[in-house]
Amino acid sequence: MTAPPPTPPTATPETPPPLEIHDLTVAYHRRPVLWGVDLAVPAGKLVGIIGPNGAGKSTLIKACMGVTPIAGGWVRIFGAPLSRAHRRVGYVPQRESVDWDFPVSVMDVVLMGRYGKIGLFRRPSRADRDIARACLDKVGMLPYANRQIANLSGGQQQRVFLARALAQESDLYFMDEPFAGVDAATEAAIVTLLHELRDRGCTILVVHHDLPTARNYFDMLLLLNLRRVAFGPTDEVFTYELLQKTYGGRLTILSEVADAVRQHGGSIP
Repeated sequence: MTAPPPTPPTATPETPPPLEIHDLTVAYHRRPVLWGVDLAVPAGKLVGIIGPNGAGKSTLIKACMGVTPIAGGWVRIFGAPLSRAHRRVGYVPQRESVDWDFPVSVMDVVLMGRYGKIGLFRRPSRADRDIARACLDKVGMLPYANRQIANLSGGQQQRVFLARALAQESDLYFMDEPFAGVDAATEAAIVTLLHELRDRGCTILVVHHDLPTARNYFDMLLLLNLRRVAFGPTDEVFTYELLQKTYGGRLTILSEVADAVRQHGGSIP
């Protein structure tokens, strides 16, 4: 007697990506600043978002974070709306958007990163403080734990905000120009930290403005100018043709593009 064929395994839905965007449109005063953006970011990738000033880079991050209202489309975080997945998301804002005169200590800023875990109305525990201290130590800022945030340099302030993001213990991070206005040592420390987060399986999206370093820093690039121009592995996207399409004939930028591509062995027409 012939044995019956084996029962096929039960089908399971594919694991959703950390970030999925469909037909995202954002408008200010009825003027679109993002239009019809589609994007699906794989897990465990360090992604640079580049494009000219006014291209919508920061707006994209803010829309994903729910800070900026959207006019159309949708955003999913690990397959769910942000309201159901916000505890898995960390955020480093632009330094220019922060009120540095607010009277708060470095430790208090980092502990803010724990509120998603403990709730707004509960006091941080000793374990939360230990995590905050470990995060400050990770970015070299533990000796400044009791100092007022306003009394730090720009690079030190950025390190503190990175420590706050680490304290969130997130799976998906959005960072808005974390390298802006920092010294070379801080920039190198940030790059090392981003790579460590990536190697732990985190997904990180970074708004970045420096083309010569973009190829070295990121696994993937999103080229953005109102619309998505290109998205993919850095070696495939970082080409003169695609960057020219992104920056639209801005000669000073295109000169920088040409130098950056030539530096990495690319062909210049």
